[in-house]
Amino acid sequence: MADLDEVRFFFANGDLPPLCDRHLFFHRRHVTEPIASRIRCVKTAVMTSLVPLILLCPCWLFAQAFDLPWAGYGHDAQHTAISATAAQGLNGIHWSTPVDLNPQTTGGDLYIHYGSAAVTAGNTVFVPVKTGATDGFEVQAFSGGSGALLYTLRTDYALPPHYWTPPYGLALSVRLAGALPERAAALRSRMPVPGPKLVERLYYPGAGGTVYYRDDVDSPTGPSGQIAFYGNGLYAANQAVFNGAVQISTPLTTDNLGNVFFGFIAQGSNPANLVSGIARISRDGTGSWISARSFSAGDNAITQVAANCAPALSNDQSTLYFAVSTGAEFGTGYLVAADSVTLTPKAHLELMDPRGGLATVSSDSSASPMVGPDGDVYFGVLETPCCSSHNGRGWLLHFDAALTETKTPGSFGWDDTASVVWSSLVPSYTGSSPYLVLTKYNNYAGAGSGNGVNQLAVLDPNGQQRDEYSSSPVTVMKEVLTIAGVTPDLQNGFPNAVREWCINTAAIDPVSKSALVNSEDGVLYRWDFATNTFTQRVRLTSGLGEAYTPTVIATDGTVFAINDAVLFAVGL
Repeated sequence: MADLDEVRFFFANGDLPPLCDRHLFFHRRHVTEPIASRIRCVKTAVMTSLVPLILLCPCWLFAQAFDLPWAGYGHDAQHTAISATAAQGLNGIHWSTPVDLNPQTTGGDLYIHYGSAAVTAGNTVFVPVKTGATDGFEVQAFSGGSGALLYTLRTDYALPPHYWTPPYGLALSVRLAGALPERAAALRSRMPVPGPKLVERLYYPGAGGTVYYRDDVDSPTGPSGQIAFYGNGLYAANQAVFNGAVQISTPLTTDNLGNVFFGFIAQGSNPANLVSGIARISRDGTGSWISARSFSAGDNAITQVAANCAPALSNDQSTLYFAVSTGAEFGTGYLVAADSVTLTPKAHLELMDPRGGLATVSSDSSASPMVGPDGDVYFGVLETPCCSSHNGRGWLLHFDAALTETKTPGSFGWDDTASVVWSSLVPSYTGSSPYLVLTKYNNYAGAGSGNGVNQLAVLDPNGQQRDEYSSSPVTVMKEVLTIAGVTPDLQNGFPNAVREWCINTAAIDPVSKSALVNSEDGVLYRWDFATNTFTQRVRLTSGLGEAYTPTVIATDGTVFAINDAVLFAVGL
């Protein structure tokens, strides 16, 4: 991603940044008209030197979500899960590797959220691996094509207090840097433009709230380091105290300038006077933090950033979104917005059940904010009373970017981060929304009126219909496509029940107009939006019940899915 100085340099000289040329082509192919119009707005503004307009519609702001490698949970800092690469066909398993060397089951089920893989532009796949029965992690780097182990990164990270085992959430920072004057001169003279250098850095959690980093990510060796957001000197002088008192409690999220964001838990006294909150580390190692309670207007019940909630960034990367909560397994909380540079609170709103009363924010959930292409923010919660009054489905809450307007919710939100589906990918859609959202749509057997007909859904965020699962009238997002699972799940009294969909974020392939989704039946499916059918499938395991898992599309189109504590690489 271009540094701001680079963008300013090109705009000030009346030239279109080379990055924009590439993204203009991509958007013409895959983006709906309103977004494409914004891109054309940039080109017009630049060519006429109307520099102020770049603040309204700069094309480089959209690049993170649509044309970069899979950087971590939900693909990008907005968690849209839109792949820049066409997924390969689901013809077979290329290779596989354990993500848990000592998996612990409860009643035959795995209540462990495994962290998302990240993939570099060079197709190196970083895999978080749990090494012990209850704790212990490492990061393994594989060749995406062959599955050969390239190197292993050790970490002393320890888990925060928890119920279900939290994910170990690493993230890849991707930005563009290069010889800017030479590129500008070449562009003006109509000579070939030297390509910008892609700079990638892997961030991964360490002990005491620290973050490790590794540069030259495709090489077996490279520069590395460890950063404490409260100061490396203070950490070095009090390492044992901080290691026992402070733990990172969310997946990491990176922006396009190399900064990294995460939630942390602080227990007891410590030399930095830390209390649980949100932290930011810039690429140069400068750290800052602010308490979770600071975002709740003095609500003393708020104790932490919601467990497992990966922060999300606005499309212009100026605003950071995350949830804060009471920290209980079934608690309450707020969705908040902060300045992404200073972490100064900008807005907050209490999360409410659409039927009235406070929504349930669960520390077992891995739901994270998703920022849509129009800036709207989506966040999944459980219902109240929990957890059968809405069949355990929860709600996908929906807000404007300023968190001042509550919009139509979706009818499912439990342990799920919505994915973006461009409306042009669904030929049957006749509405006016430029994009749709994909969510799990499980209807859990025995929870309230749930009948076990577990579905996936593509929803219109601007369309409306009556919710069929609530006893009181609720208007929810209109269903555009739904599809039920395949494998029967025989339960007494529920003859039509099928196995649950097992995703907390689905991978979207805009080239084939499909999504890649994982099921507790042990099968990875391709859901084709044009035919509303499963056009491909491959069996990974015999299946089991487990906490929901992410799906990933690698740089070469290989699809990665987790089932029964194993990561599978699937493709041609």
